[in-house]
Amino acid sequence: MATALAQPGADPQPRSEAPLSSQRDHISRAEGWRRRGPLLPALIFMIVVTQIPFLFTLFYSTQSWNLVRPGSRAFVGIDNYVAVFTDAQFWRVTLNTILLIVGTVIASVVLGLVFALLLDRKFLGRGIVRTLLITPFLVTPVAAALLWKTSLLSPTNGLVNWLLSPFGVHTDWLSQYPLMSVIAELVWQWTPFMMLLILAGLQSMPQDIQEAARVDGATSFRLFRELTLPHLRRFIELGAVLGAIYLVNTFDAVYMMTSGGPGVSSANLPFYIYQRAFLGFDIGQAAAMGVVTVIGTIVVASLALRLIFKSFTGNEEAA
Repeated sequence: MATALAQPGADPQPRSEAPLSSQRDHISRAEGWRRRGPLLPALIFMIVVTQIPFLFTLFYSTQSWNLVRPGSRAFVGIDNYVAVFTDAQFWRVTLNTILLIVGTVIASVVLGLVFALLLDRKFLGRGIVRTLLITPFLVTPVAAALLWKTSLLSPTNGLVNWLLSPFGVHTDWLSQYPLMSVIAELVWQWTPFMMLLILAGLQSMPQDIQEAARVDGATSFRLFRELTLPHLRRFIELGAVLGAIYLVNTFDAVYMMTSGGPGVSSANLPFYIYQRAFLGFDIGQAAAMGVVTVIGTIVVASLALRLIFKSFTGNEEAA
């Protein structure tokens, strides 16, 4: 016979298997650019708006440039950064910024959690109450700061002093407690954001687990501690990080309510940079402060977001 039969027990000839390949390997370069093309305008806009100004800021931070002395511009290297880190007021303002962010985030998260738990229950007029609680987040920040300065915390005709007058309390809040006054206004404005985020987490919680726990005799407090709070942890962390990233840039509330005073007792980093640039006319040191603030914010935010994303992906894999 022309065809030879394979002997039993003989090793078959090895076959050349084709390597596995996905559809992505067969996408041509033109196809890849066609798919990425719609994203290019957004990428170009982001680079023009954020990265190019930051490069200019880096350049200005290496210059000794005071606007009241024309012709005094010169390259000084890292002298501006040395001056920033040896400035006692800069560290005081940094501490004010940390206190403002931490105080606002903690208070708004706690109040947002309370309001979210209340709105998660069915009652008459829940839609109206929800709309009223969301309203502060929709108010323009400048208008909200003016409202608190003139209508609530004014020492002459403020509603807070009027409510506390039967108890013998009459205080100039903006002068005696400037940082606390700014924090109170920011808490009023950021509580609705935290409330909506936590409320979304509550409504995504499976009800069958809660019903089974109630059948087993779990109390409301234990149900909240063992089931509800662990489920809401990711949403609370995400709201805290997003709120902190935005609150770093707070300028309007400080400017409109206290102007950073008395002294620098209520000034934060953006307002102090504004003072150094447009009141002290020292562009070099203001740019150096801006670079330090941006780098510090990026480092802290990146670490916090990485932890949060690991928490989300870890829970999804466990599920």
